[in-house]
Amino acid sequence: MEMSLLLIDLGLAVDLCVVLVLAFVGSDRINNGALPVKCTRQGTTRIPTFSMDGDYIIGGVFSFHYKELTKIHSYTTLPEPPTCRGSINSRELRFGRAVMFAIEEINNSTELLPGIKLGYEIYDSCASVPVAIHVAFQLSNGEDPVFQIGDNCSQSGVLMGVIGESGSTQSISMSRIFGPFKIPLVSHFATCACLSDKQQYPTFFRTIPSDHYQADAMAKLVKHFGWTWIGAVHSDSDYGRNGMASFLVAASREGICVEYIESFYRTDPRSKIQRVADVIRRSTAIAVVAFIADGDIKFLFEELDQHRPPPRQWIGSESWVTDPQLMSFSFCAGAIGVAIQQSVIPGFRDFLLDLSPSEVGASSVLTEFWEDAFNCSLTKTTSAEKKQCDGTEELKTLKIPYTETSKFRIINMVYKAVYAIAHAIHNAVCQETNFTTHCKKQTSLEFNQVFTELKKVSFTQNGYHVSFDANGDPVAAYEIVNWQKSESGIIELVTVGYYDASLPKGQEFRINRNLTWVDEEMEVPISVCSESCAPGTYKVLQKGKPICCYDCIPCPEGEINNITDSPECIPCPREFWPNSKRDACFPKPVEFLTFDEVLSVILATFSVSGACLTFATAVIFFYHRTTPIVRANNSELSFLLLFSLTLCFLCSLTFIGAPSEWSCMLRHTAFGITFVLSISCVLGKTIVVLIAFKATLPGNNVIKWFGPPQQRMTVMSLTLFQVLICIVWLVVSPPFPVKNLTTYKEKIILECALGSAVGFWAVLGYIGLLAVFCFVLAVLARKLPDNFNEAKMITFSMLIFCAVWITFIPAYISSPGKFTVAVEIFAILASSFGLILCIFFPKFLIILFQPEKNTKRYLMNKNQT
Repeated sequence: MEMSLLLIDLGLAVDLCVVLVLAFVGSDRINNGALPVKCTRQGTTRIPTFSMDGDYIIGGVFSFHYKELTKIHSYTTLPEPPTCRGSINSRELRFGRAVMFAIEEINNSTELLPGIKLGYEIYDSCASVPVAIHVAFQLSNGEDPVFQIGDNCSQSGVLMGVIGESGSTQSISMSRIFGPFKIPLVSHFATCACLSDKQQYPTFFRTIPSDHYQADAMAKLVKHFGWTWIGAVHSDSDYGRNGMASFLVAASREGICVEYIESFYRTDPRSKIQRVADVIRRSTAIAVVAFIADGDIKFLFEELDQHRPPPRQWIGSESWVTDPQLMSFSFCAGAIGVAIQQSVIPGFRDFLLDLSPSEVGASSVLTEFWEDAFNCSLTKTTSAEKKQCDGTEELKTLKIPYTETSKFRIINMVYKAVYAIAHAIHNAVCQETNFTTHCKKQTSLEFNQVFTELKKVSFTQNGYHVSFDANGDPVAAYEIVNWQKSESGIIELVTVGYYDASLPKGQEFRINRNLTWVDEEMEVPISVCSESCAPGTYKVLQKGKPICCYDCIPCPEGEINNITDSPECIPCPREFWPNSKRDACFPKPVEFLTFDEVLSVILATFSVSGACLTFATAVIFFYHRTTPIVRANNSELSFLLLFSLTLCFLCSLTFIGAPSEWSCMLRHTAFGITFVLSISCVLGKTIVVLIAFKATLPGNNVIKWFGPPQQRMTVMSLTLFQVLICIVWLVVSPPFPVKNLTTYKEKIILECALGSAVGFWAVLGYIGLLAVFCFVLAVLARKLPDNFNEAKMITFSMLIFCAVWITFIPAYISSPGKFTVAVEIFAILASSFGLILCIFFPKFLIILFQPEKNTKRYLMNKNQT
């Protein structure tokens, strides 16, 4: 109902009689002639811009003018027919001329439709949907003002198909009208992906690829140059809206974010176009994707040209990026976009440029174009602005978009569309017999026959293959083009790459030539919301902003990222650690107490020095073994103690160096056994002192129960018990080398695991028990009167020993890494030095520096005093 009101309101040439008959009278009765009906056209007939009679007619609809003249209807009189206004669109004019050229070429062909003449009716739609609808109805009904339905008389000039329209919105409207009548509509420039829907547009075909592929090509183009932050502007039409919707889906797949999306149409108020221009000027996005019809973007560029924006990188759709008229806007230099592949049409250049005065005068559109091109008038005029055309004008002398014939892109789509319909007609009316083609004029040829044949056409014309898939679309192939300034300063269109949807995935898009950019330098503009996150950092999205806006955060400890713009970092393997930049994992340094470290050298020096000191003491004692001071202090236990202390000093060296299975077992067991041997000797000496003084009492002969054999037995028994503990420890769960990965995250501590903690603490506990027992006995014997009484020195040595090992426990537990080993070595050395210095150093001084005290007389006098 709304459509009917609109058509009546606009005065469109709708044959209401046909509609009523088809609605209320069966088609069979009409076809049988049972009910002849005379129909009269309603409304005003629109005159074709270009026309030629023929056996079969191919229609054409193009936007020769940019706009329709806006009229205010009074609703009291019949509306006037729509008229066009604005300048001539020379690009569309070339499209119309291409239809005329192709049909003339076909009529002169002996292979395609021989003996049949094609005609054409080409209309100007003024880039207006109502006018396009008007033309569509007129083409569907024919031009006869009165005709009779059911009349089988032969008629000439039957419409077989229509070429057009350039705009998707107009093509959608026309296709809805042509669809029920099975009239094929073949578009050269309507790219809206929605037109591939055969449920809604069953008779629509096109020779230009769908926007589905164009959007994918543009998204890959934007992604190729790293433009992840873009602005988007589109025509407020079916072409712009559907094209931008397809692009946004493809851009989202490629990880591209859009700062703003603006739309407008050429008939919008100037204030709206100004607002769109201001958004572009103020935006932070350098790259601007424009999915705009060429007739629309002209108005936006004119607005931007008044107050030029900061440098912007334009990415254009095929609708406008190849339009030579737009290349006069120098601020768009460096624009890049997708374009239909350029082609060669032999003879078309001469056809375009060889316009005769009679041919120009016969067409109002050509007259208007001619007068604009040469700034003269073909009619007598008194205007001072325009001179009279004198007939010497030649198009070949002009350099305007119409005369640019070096590259044919969309024109080739028009050319192929005409040939596609011609081949469909040929297949419907012609037959080949004995290598000869015979064509018969069929007055009863129906639209459905041409429509059916059109779906099956497959041919090659001028080296270009033409066929349609199930959706009426061709194979998608584009060129990537760049607006480059020549040496003369003129912007030229240069092919820099290709997009071919028929190639395997990942190989469809390629750039094979250098480009120039908006700043005329060979550097790719940067259009990002946030700078790329370098390796070693990861992206954290900014709250409330698109995914392309983020902060770069250094990778957490122990994790790396070796790619740009990664959303996360990955942890290094357990035995690896990041470098300072956190972009690579390196093996963790292995740490243990090595012999070349300063700390190790110091400890080893003390260890060897202690062993040497002990050995020297043993030599001196052996040399003076007959002296009273040596004999009075149980020389046999003293030598055994010196031997064990030497082993104690030397066993500390087993803690230095890389741990191995043998070194781990040796260091702990050797330490435990040698220290028990030392403490056993000290304990034996302490017991001897106590028993010796007890034996001096009358009637006490206890000394015979703890003579040298018993002393040896005591030392061996105590030591043997420690040996048994160590054997059980080594059999059940011995110490073993292990990589400690927990103490330090950034390095590996190579250490000896205890194996059985019970075994380790049993060894230490047994040493501690003997030391405490020895300390108690030494305290009891410290006041016994004797110059050679060792009880005091043993007390001090045990005090030092116990203090060292009591403080060792917390220090051992809390010391990290290799310092744990250093603490253990220090405890061994400290307690060993405590024993040798406290027990043997006083005697050592007397033997070497106070020999007068090392006599029996001195001892007797001392005792008497």
